[in-house]
Amino acid sequence: MGRYLSLDLRDRVIAAIEGGMSCRQAAERFGVSAASAIRWRQLALVHGTPAAKPQGGDQRSGRIEAHGDFILATIAEQDDITLVELQDLLAERGAPVGIGTLWRFFERRRITRKKRRPTPASRNAPTS
Repeated sequence: MGRYLSLDLRDRVIAAIEGGMSCRQAAERFGVSAASAIRWRQLALVHGTPAAKPQGGDQRSGRIEAHGDFILATIAEQDDITLVELQDLLAERGAPVGIGTLWRFFERRRITRKKRRPTPASRNAPTS
């Protein structure tokens, strides 16, 4: 994935194009590719700015988050449900997800799915 170039450079390229240069001439003058200059011009025409889109961030949790209310209601109703059982329920609803996806869903909300109650710390030896 390439890095994005500054908005200042993009604005200067667009200003040169609007000043009468071709996209290829402006690209050569500012040391960027012709494809970038053409793409920035298209962005400026369509959106009014050649600014880059946000990079990074979570791209995949939207699928499971769409069923977040159902998942939380299910664990409130049946608190000892396993991740596999929850995975099967979601598959029946048309949302097949992996165990890791469910695990990350609960991790984001700081919900633990332990089957036993936490034991108090031992004074003599660490407990498992």
